[in-house]
Amino acid sequence: MFKPLKKIARALRAPTVQEREMAYLNDSSDAIELEYRMRQIDRGMFRKSF
Repeated sequence: MFKPLKKIARALRAPTVQEREMAYLNDSSDAIELEYRMRQIDRGMFRKSF
């Protein structure tokens, strides 16, 4: 009964910080870019609140 509602809610939710960070890292094209992106994340690129 609630399965369709759960599916809709899951589809509409915003990605978590960890999911956004992982997607950003996965888009890197080589090891150098990956290291650069890891440093950006370590500096808090995705953790800043507006």
